[in-house]
Amino acid sequence: MEEDLFKNGKEQKKTEQSFGKQVLLTGLWGGLFWSFIGQIGYYFHFTKIPPRVILEPWALGHWKHEWSGTLVSIILIGIISIGVAFIYAAVLKKAGGLLSGVAYGVLLFLLVFLLLNPMFPGISPYKDLDRNTMVTSVCLFILYGVFVGYSISWEYQNEHSAREVSE
Repeated sequence: MEEDLFKNGKEQKKTEQSFGKQVLLTGLWGGLFWSFIGQIGYYFHFTKIPPRVILEPWALGHWKHEWSGTLVSIILIGIISIGVAFIYAAVLKKAGGLLSGVAYGVLLFLLVFLLLNPMFPGISPYKDLDRNTMVTSVCLFILYGVFVGYSISWEYQNEHSAREVSE
């Protein structure tokens, strides 16, 4: 009996570590991928906001406006995205489905464009942005939210159902 409790506790710890690793990887790859797509949107003039806007408040020098600045900003967004994914996992992992990811993406958009906007001089005030920039930005944030949300919720549901089967 004691062995079973020890074994179940050990398995539960292992699945929690596995879930944490999945959240970390989902956040990292989601941030890298969707910021790269944002760079492509900037390159083709769908948006006037490049990913390197994240460096403007902190980095000095002209390098942040070159390819190295773009690369560093994409990596930085990937790292920040890990925290964003863990917030989703803590708050909404049980929500599941597509709509929670869409809502999370819209919430992140509003956070960046309304609350954090003064921190980023490269982002014009919300009312001054053109339609293409707005639509592209909202869509990128929604797609990012769906990617992170659906991946994390699916992984949680998958591990939760596997744990129920083994018990």
